[in-house]
Amino acid sequence: MTLHRPETLDAALALLSQGGGVILAGGTDIYPGLRDAPPPARMIDVSAVSGMRGITHAGDHWRIGAATTWTDLVRADLPPLFEGLKLAAREVGSVQIQNTGTVAGNLCNASPAADGVPPLMALDAEVELTGPQGVRRMALADFIQGIRKVDLRAGELMTAIYVPDASGRAAFRKLGARRYLVISIAMVGVVVQAEAGRIVRARVAVGSCSPVARRLAGLEAALTGAAIEDVAGIVAQAALSELSPIDDVRASAGYRMDAVRTLVTRTIMDALEVTHVAG
Repeated sequence: MTLHRPETLDAALALLSQGGGVILAGGTDIYPGLRDAPPPARMIDVSAVSGMRGITHAGDHWRIGAATTWTDLVRADLPPLFEGLKLAAREVGSVQIQNTGTVAGNLCNASPAADGVPPLMALDAEVELTGPQGVRRMALADFIQGIRKVDLRAGELMTAIYVPDASGRAAFRKLGARRYLVISIAMVGVVVQAEAGRIVRARVAVGSCSPVARRLAGLEAALTGAAIEDVAGIVAQAALSELSPIDDVRASAGYRMDAVRTLVTRTIMDALEVTHVAG
């Protein structure tokens, strides 16, 4: 195996153009995925590439460098808008995994149970992809196309995640068979803005209940303008047609659909800092 560790983006892209290779950042998905298989013949470690790590604010958006670790995110001084993403960061494996695993790696792995995806979808996140044809940006919801399938072209790598600056508070909840170090049965990320006891805007994304995490557009529309005390009833009656849960070793499809309604209600209330809620 040949391991390259470029320090500039141009050098990383040049290496990709000279025969490709597996992109390595934290390695927390790649190495376990190998199991007993031999390592790839060529790996390009981008963890030292200048500009690919860190969180900055400029104009109307926040930029999260692709090599930013989950621990970096937890420790960053960020507004309440990011609280859901920070809560999700604390659920990504153990502290050791959080110290090395990267935000972009979690997205590119495209697991239906990737903890970072629902809160980032609720934040209207976009990904920045850089390759031989230049730079392109797209919604995270469009980038993840299926289980382990993303819109990443030959010679491209993810260089950043962008989150538009906005008002609102965020929260995240995850349901698993135990409290920590578990693949989720269902998880929810929300961003909510409320005024005078009514919801002005709600963004709700659910993971582990479909091949890719989904925004619940129908529910979001139903919640807009609703009184906070009516949230539980609206969620209970919502069709949630965007979801397509399956039966697996962790839970049945029916259980997932029932559980996600409770999770959505409680996560919205967490974001609104409401301490007592039915459901």
